[in-house]
Amino acid sequence: MYKRILVAVDGSDTSQLALQEAVNLTRESGGQLRIVHVVDEVTFDLYREVVDPGEIQKAITKSGEAILSKAQTAVRAAGVKAETRLLKIEKLGRRVTDMIAQEADAWPADLIVIGTHGRRGFNRLLMGSVAEGVVRIATKPVLLIRGK
Repeated sequence: MYKRILVAVDGSDTSQLALQEAVNLTRESGGQLRIVHVVDEVTFDLYREVVDPGEIQKAITKSGEAILSKAQTAVRAAGVKAETRLLKIEKLGRRVTDMIAQEADAWPADLIVIGTHGRRGFNRLLMGSVAEGVVRIATKPVLLIRGK
């Protein structure tokens, strides 16, 4: 049974489904839940001549904190305790998938739960898939929750 469950959220409806499943698994196992969200503080620094990267970083961090707060509120309402962690990409070349997989190893999680939008074809090529990337590199089992 999985006792340490890490769930990645991004504020989407699909990640809310993943959060609900992680809550159910945590409740059933009597385990621990960690909710993570990743913010990329590097990307906008590349456009410093066009925008103020400091202001954008603050806005992105604030948005990430709001996503985690909303998730924490939902988890509490379900009667489960959880901790949250805002993960920040601060070096060029790091990816969201790397951050999630590394956090699962460092914590250490027994299971990663993440939502997937199930994109196919050109949309998948264009948008990529964080869930697919996590499955490819994670050393922990990954439970994918498909969006509606």
